[in-house]
Amino acid sequence: MRRPLIAGNWKMYKTVKEATEFVAAFAGKVAGAGNVEVALCPPFTALAAVAQALRGTAIGLGAQDCFWAEQGAFTGQVAPPMLAEAGCRYVIMGHSERRGRFGSTKGITENMLRLFGDNDETVNLKAKAVLKGGMTPIVCCGEMLAERHSGRTDAVVSSQVRAALAGIEREQVAGLVIAYEPVWAIGTGEVCDAEEANRVIGLIRRTVASAAEPSAAEGVRIQYGGSVKPDNIQGIMEQPEIDGALVGGASLDPAAFETIVKVSAAVRGGGGKA
Repeated sequence: MRRPLIAGNWKMYKTVKEATEFVAAFAGKVAGAGNVEVALCPPFTALAAVAQALRGTAIGLGAQDCFWAEQGAFTGQVAPPMLAEAGCRYVIMGHSERRGRFGSTKGITENMLRLFGDNDETVNLKAKAVLKGGMTPIVCCGEMLAERHSGRTDAVVSSQVRAALAGIEREQVAGLVIAYEPVWAIGTGEVCDAEEANRVIGLIRRTVASAAEPSAAEGVRIQYGGSVKPDNIQGIMEQPEIDGALVGGASLDPAAFETIVKVSAAVRGGGGKA
């Protein structure tokens, strides 16, 4: 049975001091929620400090991105072996904010949309490099609002998943994490209806089965992400295809993230009531 993963993506928030204060306020509160796995993904600058603060807990450490080369003249980039040495268990890749796919263009200029430029090819390169480094990729996928309105959700998501899995050994696919994040629901306050999220995640699982094999599809964990909050996590986690959540803004507050973890654990039958 797949063990749900609740991962907090802190994005470009929290200094080292703020990050360690979060762990001190949070880690002990979720120790009893053992039937869900929890991970924190702080900025690069706080990885070492958070790794130290998490020692002795079951909470995993994740990074928000990486480069695909092990070393080289790539100014400003961070390689998978560096993240593994820092204690990372997970690495997020393909997030819409890295792909230049935004749910809202408020405050975002055309030049900002080209800042990072991740695409299907680079996501695939990163996934392979992270696996080689002994860590688990969290591969993000999702459609923009215009794509949903034009009826292209299934085609876009399936295409992203197939591209991410290209050339990855079938036995490795089962160990991946995929995060379905409808772009229009990220940081906008909008949330995809739980039943619709479950439908798309079922589509992702069938896509994995087709691209790899059915046993891999049964093993791969598929999260939902996109304005996940304490007041909607129960409905999300009640869906049979959904194996956890990739949480953005709500993961910055220890109390809110504690509630998300405990409600998730309670829904999946492991206690941890909020």
